Amino acid sequence: MNGAQDLGGMMGFGPVVPEKNEPAFHGRWEARVLANVIATQAIGWWTGDASRFARESLDPRFYLTRGYYEIWLAALEKILDEKKLVGDDEIAAGKALREPVQKADRIFGAHEVEAALRRGWPSARETDTAPKFAVGERVRARNMHPRTHTRLPRYARGRIGTVEAIRGCHVFPDASAHGTGPDPQWVYCVRFSARELWGEAGDPKSSVTIDAFEPYLEPA
Repeated sequence: MNGAQDLGGMMGFGPVVPEKNEPAFHGRWEARVLANVIATQAIGWWTGDASRFARESLDPRFYLTRGYYEIWLAALEKILDEKKLVGDDEIAAGKALREPVQKADRIFGAHEVEAALRRGWPSARETDTAPKFAVGERVRARNMHPRTHTRLPRYARGRIGTVEAIRGCHVFPDASAHGTGPDPQWVYCVRFSARELWGEAGDPKSSVTIDAFEPYLEPA
């Protein structure tokens, strides 16, 4: 979707200023938010892509005025409410007020969350299909504007680039975010020149590479 999170190439937001020696967390509450996101997602009722869609679906006025983990917490609360694990009044109260309409099969402890972080969530999948595009081929990113989740940046849509590598077949976020299964798709590393993306204002010596899923691309 064309949400507030899709800021790439947009003017008016100023430069990205990295924080020197930035810590992993600026407060203990941020670590707790991350742990809760992982532990609740491990229940298996939604995917990481669904969590991303919840974050990008937040009101733009909220999204653009909050910190990283404030956004993560708000998205988690939204999902927990939708799944009937908590209610709006419980979120406001900061505690359980009744038994949930649905109950998880189990509760995950701190050691399991830590193990999940170390293990990660590999997205590569086996397939019996062949990639549609080849290295060196020119492709166009589709000019698409779905209301659902997508990982194709808005600034690349409709632009022409060159396939530099084939990354294998992976879980398709556009499907995974909405509970329709992994729907594995081929992924390509595509290089776009800055001039192609931003016109004459683009640096002629610069380019951007994007790992794009096959359904995002068409022959140029």
